[in-house]
Order: sequence, then structure tokens, then C-alpha cells
Amino acid sequence: MSQNSIGSATMLPDGTLELKLRAEGPGGLVGDSLVTYAPDNEHYKKVLAHLGGLKVGEVKPVPPFG
Repeated sequence: MSQNSIGSATMLPDGTLELKLRAEGPGGLVGDSLVTYAPDNEHYKKVLAHLGGLKVGEVKPVPPFG
């Protein structure tokens, strides 16, 4: 994972966005999470725009949210 990415995102066949995210902190602290957004989720369009769009099966890095 690069400094400009907090994880990876893909779009599932049904259009759901799947984000695999990682946070790292001092002393080797690591946190992983899997977050999904169904197409009817109120945040779906905002997350999809943040990713710069996504196609089914495509994998993209997730830039930090700001």
C-alpha cells in the first residue's frame, strides 16, 4: 500500500462497493476493516466519486478521505 492509499476498492457484480482499508499507528499498531456500500446506500455516490469511478471487477487504491 502506498502513502497515497489507505486500502483498495472493488465493485462487486451487483454494484456494491467493497473497500478493504488499513490504518497503521505508532508501535506497530495496525487496524484493518472491510466496508461495503450497496448502490442504495446514502453515501454510495460520494464514495464512488471519491474513487474516481469504478467498474465491476476493477480494483483501485483508496485515497485518504479528507
